[in-house]
Amino acid sequence: MKTISKRAILCFTLAIILLIGTGYFLTQYFTKGSSWASFSANSHLYTNGVLKSGTLLDRNGEILASASDGVWHYNDSQSVRKAVLHTVGIPDGKIATGAITKFAARLTGYNFITGAKHIGTEGNRLYLTIDSDICKTAYEAMGSYKGTVGVYNYETGEILCLISTPTFDPANPPTIDPDNSLYEGVYMNRFYSSSFIPGSTFKLVTLNAALEEIPGIQSMTFNCPGSIEIGGKTITCTGTHGDISLETALNVSCNCAFAQIADMLGGETLSEYTEKTGLTDSYSVNGIKTKASSFGFETDSQGDIAWGGVGQGSDLVNPCSMMIYMGAIAQEGKSAIPQIILKSTLSGGLKTSFYIKNRTGTLINSETAKTITAFMKSNVINTYGESKFPGLDIYGKTGTAQVDSSNTSNSWFTGFIKNENAPYAFVVYAEGGGSGVKTAAAIANKVLQKAVSKASEASAEN
Repeated sequence: MKTISKRAILCFTLAIILLIGTGYFLTQYFTKGSSWASFSANSHLYTNGVLKSGTLLDRNGEILASASDGVWHYNDSQSVRKAVLHTVGIPDGKIATGAITKFAARLTGYNFITGAKHIGTEGNRLYLTIDSDICKTAYEAMGSYKGTVGVYNYETGEILCLISTPTFDPANPPTIDPDNSLYEGVYMNRFYSSSFIPGSTFKLVTLNAALEEIPGIQSMTFNCPGSIEIGGKTITCTGTHGDISLETALNVSCNCAFAQIADMLGGETLSEYTEKTGLTDSYSVNGIKTKASSFGFETDSQGDIAWGGVGQGSDLVNPCSMMIYMGAIAQEGKSAIPQIILKSTLSGGLKTSFYIKNRTGTLINSETAKTITAFMKSNVINTYGESKFPGLDIYGKTGTAQVDSSNTSNSWFTGFIKNENAPYAFVVYAEGGGSGVKTAAAIANKVLQKAVSKASEASAEN
């Protein structure tokens, strides 16, 4: 009898272990099955490490790239091919954010039921949220500058434009010499995977903190003699602005005023607001992780904190997270998390997936957002000139970021537009572009004009 009991306990224990093991396997299968299937050694999906099938399209159905028996064919336009390189990717996977490798399982038609044995022979048709025409406009507007342009719908999260430069033609790839500065960082997606000194665009974060943490800040006057000393560091300004209000300080992008404000706030508070605004978060764009921004406010000296509040020093901001913050200001609190996948279908058109819109937490207080929005509009009216953005209800902040290792400054422009058909936030970063107003803002205008025009056309058709 004791022997039977022991055997029963053993059988019961083995059954429990089997049940736990099965549950673990199923969990792993449903969460990681697609990455298992898309492993490059899987001969069901790959030929010599290259995907056998699948088609990538933009939001309008324009084919960006398609595979047939392991050979990839790209869009007919060289400008489009170069513009969407970092979004589409290349078969060897050197561009880690490229859809060809990042979304391999979706392209080939992997699913939980049939696994790697996809339905049909042509793989799936994967539609991206980007508009290749807008991306082409952005690429051409960037000219020879290295950098990035991003535009997304802050209500839905759909990325309309994403380019990173330098780039190359994937249909005729050059020999990349690592010592050739022309292709420096060519495999890096500067929108997702890099961070840069933000220059005066960061003053919006300092302003955010000041409006909430310094009582009566809007009634204060700041003196700009051209340069001031804080904590043993000399803070220089682009001009001698004299006594100015907070709004005027943002309009003229006064370093002296914002260094004083940063000093009043202190490193701990500024560090807190870099987190509140979501800049230090790493977002997931359909599984593509963005680089978190980084700051040194908690360990910096008093003088370095003053420079950090201006947007210099150890500040490093990821363009994608800055764009999301702009969307949160536009919506007075939260914004949509960006997505790059629109949908996927079988070759015959049957939809095989859907994507749920995700939103951030609260990145900014509603009343604070309203004030910053008014200040950003004041920038456009009083400093940049609305005539530079004809027909656009635009709200923005430029930045001219100095880099110690370079004799030239980097150009930024970020913000959003209000438009029923085109609720877009944007970011432009051009290395060596100098003035944010002259370079990044001009690029942004060309891209946004195209984006709004396309949105108006789509609305009229509907």
